[in-house]
Amino acid sequence: MSKTTPAASDASGAADASTGDQDLGAAGSQLSTAPVEGPPNLPSLGVIGWARWFWRQLTSMRVALLLLLLVALGAIPGSLIPQTGTDATKVADFVKNNPTLGDVYDKLGLFHVYSSVWFSAIYILLFVSLIGCIVPRTWQFVGQLRSRPPGAPKRLTRLPAYTTWRTTAEPEQVREAALALLRKKRFRAHLTGDNVAGEKGYLREVGNLAFHIALIVMLTAFAWGQLFKSEGNKLVVEGDGFSNTLTQYDDFKSGNLFDTGDLVPLSFTLNKFTGTYETSGPNKGTPRLYQAAITYSEGAYGKDHKTLVKVNEPLEIGDAKVYLTAHGYAPLITVRDGKGNVVFHDAVAMLPLDSNVTSTGVIKVLDGYKNAKGVSEQLGISAFFLPTYTVGSETASTFPALDNPVLNLTPYHGDLGVDSGIPQSVYQLDKSHVKDFKDAKGKELRENLKPGETMKLPNGAGSVTYEGTKQWANFQVVQQPASGWALAGALTAIFGLAASLFIQRRRVWVRAVRGADGITVVEMAGLGRSESAKVPEELGELAGILYDQTPAESTEDTTPHPTPEPQEAPSEGAEK
Repeated sequence: MSKTTPAASDASGAADASTGDQDLGAAGSQLSTAPVEGPPNLPSLGVIGWARWFWRQLTSMRVALLLLLLVALGAIPGSLIPQTGTDATKVADFVKNNPTLGDVYDKLGLFHVYSSVWFSAIYILLFVSLIGCIVPRTWQFVGQLRSRPPGAPKRLTRLPAYTTWRTTAEPEQVREAALALLRKKRFRAHLTGDNVAGEKGYLREVGNLAFHIALIVMLTAFAWGQLFKSEGNKLVVEGDGFSNTLTQYDDFKSGNLFDTGDLVPLSFTLNKFTGTYETSGPNKGTPRLYQAAITYSEGAYGKDHKTLVKVNEPLEIGDAKVYLTAHGYAPLITVRDGKGNVVFHDAVAMLPLDSNVTSTGVIKVLDGYKNAKGVSEQLGISAFFLPTYTVGSETASTFPALDNPVLNLTPYHGDLGVDSGIPQSVYQLDKSHVKDFKDAKGKELRENLKPGETMKLPNGAGSVTYEGTKQWANFQVVQQPASGWALAGALTAIFGLAASLFIQRRRVWVRAVRGADGITVVEMAGLGRSESAKVPEELGELAGILYDQTPAESTEDTTPHPTPEPQEAPSEGAEK
């Protein structure tokens, strides 16, 4: 058994080399479904010619990569510049602070990137490019699966991996043994003339096509989710409930094609919020546990169910997911007028200002309050809440838990401006038409209250009592259809890409013919889709097995298991 050197050492003439190159091209055909790069062919004049040229360019790999890069670049402004669909208030503040730049951004559609004309155009072109590439390649690959591997080229010595030996077995015996061996090794093999052709590694192209199809699925799912999504936030105090209707949300945003009828019918009540924190060490004050115990029901007449909602562990009902996003405190306040009548009794949510949950808020008494003279007024009370009050740190809490809660109150009376028709935040107090209360020293009345304590308003104007503290939790209800498809597309793309990178598509030919001296000459050669040492190694293993199955010609130099030398595979055109 002998070993043949690579093609570079083949001493053939120019004409034979040309013929061999043509044979090699035929043998390596259809190893990929990438479009064949032909010579430049300028389109003929006319609409049809230019349309064909544009379509070929659009469905080429370089244009698809360029469009994919443009999508990534186009998404950058959506992350750096405030978007109207996410936070219209930030957009308004940006325009107010940067009028010239804001006007330019608005004309370019940078405040609504994902719904802008230019981003949609790139997105659609990428869709068309991928589909225009995948459809013909899929049909071509189906045709390859239905066809048989091509026969061996005339000169096997020109292939990257090659070996040969002489044997006393009949050529038919060698070919039958080779056919059985290749099929045993999961090659698609068949007899063609004086040789056996086998092919393996079709999953490479399957993975390649799966990757591109998965990209389309991901892009479609992303677009569908953006068009029909909804996202709303609701602050719920312990003991209060929520029903999934548009009027119940504190803020709400949705996609362009969303309809209020798409809201999943659900409701829940916050029974109790539990939060624990690190009490010592460098991570003191860091949350250890955030969970909300709720009672929920599905539909208008659904049964009640109890569950826990934790951070990153949402409640899932149909297409809706209920996330726990924030938490704070809500002091229970009772306000009485000069006659002792209760005019306000409720838990007032405070907004955290720092990691220790130092909070601020406003108590507004709009109706029912009368001062000591019996005149109807409105009360507005600015409040600062410290969950853990420490002497010397009067302006900030020193720990986020309710270890020593203190409520600092500053009351005002007059017109709070809520009837002016101008929208007003429940967490802000308009002081332009109110007066403060004075203490016995003539200074602005301000007091610190602990649970159960009462602040008396001057001149018999009433009282404010801090009854205790409840907690609140903020829930985000998200509906984003097709998220499951997006996840499936991402996983498919990963596995498809891995298959296209690690699986090698290759072909093996075995030729057995009777020589001039009556001895059978066996030639084996292999060709891979890309440069890989796996083809020579695999060919050497197959040659060794086939060599053992056929009696060899007796020679002085016998090599039972030769290993063919690797050689560069022919380069192919770019694959999409």
